[in-house]
Amino acid sequence: MLDTLKPTALSSFRSAARSGEFLVTAEVCPPKGGNPEHMLKMAATLKGRVHAVNITDGSRAVLRMSSLIASAILQQNGIEPICQFACRDRNRIGLQADLMGAHALGIQNILALTGDPVKAGDHPDCKGVFDLEAVRLLQVIQKLNLGVDFNEKPLTDGALNLFPGAAVDPQCASWSGLQSRFEKKLAAGAQFFQSQLITDFDKLEKFMDAIASGCNKPILAGIFLLKSAKNAEFINRVVPGVNIPQHIIDRLGQAKDPLEEGMKIAAEQVQTARQLCQGVHMMAVKREDLIAPILDMAGVGVVR
Repeated sequence: MLDTLKPTALSSFRSAARSGEFLVTAEVCPPKGGNPEHMLKMAATLKGRVHAVNITDGSRAVLRMSSLIASAILQQNGIEPICQFACRDRNRIGLQADLMGAHALGIQNILALTGDPVKAGDHPDCKGVFDLEAVRLLQVIQKLNLGVDFNEKPLTDGALNLFPGAAVDPQCASWSGLQSRFEKKLAAGAQFFQSQLITDFDKLEKFMDAIASGCNKPILAGIFLLKSAKNAEFINRVVPGVNIPQHIIDRLGQAKDPLEEGMKIAAEQVQTARQLCQGVHMMAVKREDLIAPILDMAGVGVVR
């Protein structure tokens, strides 16, 4: 039993990131309830097409199954996860405890997030914790990998072997704030970056040239499947910092098949991102089964 819990020396995602491969990841939501069947069905469509599957941690402060448990279920089914850790719901004791558990289960890829505010979700009256935020969580992971806890006390039962990443928003309105936050996350040990959904690829190019150039860490551009003009307008209203251009909304509104048109737009964006950065992070809420066809349309083949 103990042998099965030993983490592998290097995750496939980590190996691909360090070798300079064009990385493809995708996002899947954990179940809202105890049955992981739908999550597994969607994740299974991504086998061989992505390097790893992100499992969200209370995205938009909406209650779902623990990201750690859902990631373990994926791992058991031969799908490499990126387990998101948000600081909103746990203090530093709980976060460190779960990170140790992730390591013991062989889950190495961690995306460190501050977390969405509780008022945005389905339990607006609950209390947010926010004992840490993303940069300090990355610093904690650095320490755990070195064999000490937050308080610099030795981990008597062994150091961790985690591969931490962070979020980035190249479309951030504050350029100086974006640069400062990115540099802090780099200094805190982030080994890869996944972006928010990208609609302005000129800003992504500027970010890559002016801020990320020379960092030697993979940047994955967020690509979001827009299903209709109504869907795009909804995202513009409710997702902070996102501004889907009117010409894309018009294109979706005029299409005979808006979903197919959304897939074409996403495929075009993958092709654009491929010229600018080392990967893409695919998001297709409730239609993860369409990610592989989008990658086909974009000319992105199977992953090793």
